[in-house]
Amino acid sequence: QVQLVESGGGLVQPGGSLRLSCAASGSIFNFGKMGWYRQAPGKQRELVADISVVGGITNYADSVKGRFTISRDIAEKALYLQMNSLKFEDTAVYYCNGQTSRNTLWGQGTQVTVSS
Repeated sequence: QVQLVESGGGLVQPGGSLRLSCAASGSIFNFGKMGWYRQAPGKQRELVADISVVGGITNYADSVKGRFTISRDIAEKALYLQMNSLKFEDTAVYYCNGQTSRNTLWGQGTQVTVSS
């Protein structure tokens, strides 16, 4: 029903920063949780961070804790991921996710490449 569209990916040097955005076509109150996942070639898709839409409770993968910040703006119908101190290992396609009891929605993904 609701569509999710990511933007903000690109090429960045190690130690640099990038901000990803996920725009929803409808109210994000449709989702109990929203999150960011990433997938590198040949690897499983993994959770980066998620957030409860109503309460704003956050959860981070250990590998990004202290470097990444997830947030949501209900009025803007958007989810964000601020990525700082980027490392080579952060290179992946990043996907926006929205979860309800019945459905899991995914965006199309945006490429993040960390390279010197």
